[in-house]
Amino acid sequence: MKDFITPDTGTQIGTLALQNPIMPASGTFSEDLADVFDLDVLGAHVLKTIMHGMRAGNPTPRVCDMPSGMMNAIGIPSKGIDDFRDRMLPYWAGYGAPLVVSISAHSMDEFVRLCEAVSLPGVAAIEANISCPNIEADGRAFAMRPDTTHTVIERLRGCTDLPLWAKLSPNTGEPAEVGRAAQDAGADALVVANTMLGMSIDVASRTPRLGNVMGGMSGPAIKPVALRMTYQCARACHIPVIGCGGISTLEDVLEFLIAGARAVQIGTATFQSPTIMARLVTQLRDWMAAQGVSSLGEIIGTLEIPQAADGVWA
Repeated sequence: MKDFITPDTGTQIGTLALQNPIMPASGTFSEDLADVFDLDVLGAHVLKTIMHGMRAGNPTPRVCDMPSGMMNAIGIPSKGIDDFRDRMLPYWAGYGAPLVVSISAHSMDEFVRLCEAVSLPGVAAIEANISCPNIEADGRAFAMRPDTTHTVIERLRGCTDLPLWAKLSPNTGEPAEVGRAAQDAGADALVVANTMLGMSIDVASRTPRLGNVMGGMSGPAIKPVALRMTYQCARACHIPVIGCGGISTLEDVLEFLIAGARAVQIGTATFQSPTIMARLVTQLRDWMAAQGVSSLGEIIGTLEIPQAADGVWA
């Protein structure tokens, strides 16, 4: 029997120290969860993506259930920068966990303007959701290609001194190249990744099940894709990688850490079980103690690749 230890669940994302690697995915977290569990048990608080002005979002229906997950076409409804500065920022200042603000825009100039506006005292890091459509590239997301990724991150890096996280898209065929582009442009971490583009049809009515026709697939069904991308980006880049996509169990968390992630984000699972993040924090600590693992450093990036396969999927 292993001796009992008090494990260190802390992790480092650039200059930002987190007490544990569990945090919410943007769009799945709000102050309402404070009625369910102590929000300060989390490693960080990642807010719903905000845009500079008021935005109503996409037409309904915005969500539909899918086997092993869900699809959404919410459309990033936002109350804008004024609501963030006047209402949200003072509220979250009452918590000790680092505050990560997710931002999105449809053009480079909008991104820069918003990044400057949220670079305020009390904000620990900025997560740039570059998975959104870029009107300057015929609607393709910034994170689809290395060149547009580099350009937008470089501009954001030039307008804030705060840690800058780049949230990547699983819809690209060049995850490692996009990750390196974000790193070279000055990103401090990569969030891998967002939802996968998909669609669903109601056969009886022969109409799309989402008002926007297409939407983002999330949940357990996309975990293998997110895990693969996390592994690829962790191998290709030296900045921290935060895994995101289909994580709902302790085993999921451990898989992402072993693949090279330094932290993980929980999204769809919170809709199904609002206390899931708090439980994962406890389960991770208990598992580490039971296994005699003293720190996350003994887990992160420890995937063992058979020699014959090494480099095949790099």
